[in-house]
Amino acid sequence: MKIMIVDDHADMRRLLRRIVSGAPDGTNEIIECSDGDEAVEQFSLYDPDVVLMDIQLKTMNGFDAAEKILRDEPNAKIFFVTSYDTPEFRARAAVVKAKGFISKQNLSELNKLLHFKEPL
Repeated sequence: MKIMIVDDHADMRRLLRRIVSGAPDGTNEIIECSDGDEAVEQFSLYDPDVVLMDIQLKTMNGFDAAEKILRDEPNAKIFFVTSYDTPEFRARAAVVKAKGFISKQNLSELNKLLHFKEPL
């Protein structure tokens, strides 16, 4: 599985990499991006199976990046992984048509999500 991690904090990218690298078969390919602009550009190059996108990013925010990616690839599987677990952000994620919303305070949800035996 190809997984794109988009977060402007290197420590969080490392943590997420460690979590998603623990796939049972060990075959996950990880693409890291530090901002929304980079994510939009890299998505078209790598065509990841899943995108783990922070919302608060230094250039283009995660919502805008997701909208751009989904405009070109409506079947993209984008999950927001954020510290800002608010009803407003959850509603905006639904409007953007994200596949999920995961709080950074509960990253165990992420592990369960990525290790489904069926395709996402």
